[in-house]
Amino acid sequence: MTDDEGMWVIGYGSLIFKPPPHCAFKISGYLKGFIRRFWQSSSDHRGTIESPGRVVTLVSLDDLKQHKRFHNDLHMYEMRSHDRECDLVDSSESIEQIKDIPYRIDQLSDEDLRVWCVAYYISPEYVEEVRNYLNIREQDGYTTHKVPFHITNIPEKVDPNVIERIPHNKQGDRFIESYIYIGTIDNDSFIGPESVVDTGEKIKISKGPSGLNSDYLRDLTLAVRTLDPNGLSRDYYLEDLLNLVDN
Repeated sequence: MTDDEGMWVIGYGSLIFKPPPHCAFKISGYLKGFIRRFWQSSSDHRGTIESPGRVVTLVSLDDLKQHKRFHNDLHMYEMRSHDRECDLVDSSESIEQIKDIPYRIDQLSDEDLRVWCVAYYISPEYVEEVRNYLNIREQDGYTTHKVPFHITNIPEKVDPNVIERIPHNKQGDRFIESYIYIGTIDNDSFIGPESVVDTGEKIKISKGPSGLNSDYLRDLTLAVRTLDPNGLSRDYYLEDLLNLVDN
């Protein structure tokens, strides 16, 4: 899509509950081959330079496979919902007691990992303004990457001409390929892996120019729940983290 056709903005974090300006409509869907974690430190929005908070970023399947330090966290959440779970220790065990099974990580494909998120359509006259806005909003360690967004729900009241320009994949499903902001594992603000307990304790005490870190977590968790009418969008990492922060 060129600028004169408009722009799609994909949000997997605060953009879900705090949309960019001038969005004409919103579509729900998911990204494949990533996990979402509060492993990006924030000194400009939900924390300060002296006491950084935590915001979400994405970790790719390639990085998960290459770096063993991420494996235990992956077993705690995403792999618990797969048949591969049969070799894992009981879920009542602590994070430290979870046995790593590297070959099962190697068997994962992009289809096994989904991050539910949203895509906003920005009409052509606002593209430059919104792009500049996002470059400022997402400046603390985030870089742009082109990632396919797989559509699950298109609202009835949308511009049919915009929808018709969305391509189909080989399976006949519509997908949006647009740039997304990710704090990769080699950026200075990336602090993962971090245990959900440690992250929760940090979020409890953090506050920045954009507000309480706990509000960010709560708003995101509640918003993600609503992205699929059948409950498939629930993110159990976010749910566990919110439970720790609220109790």
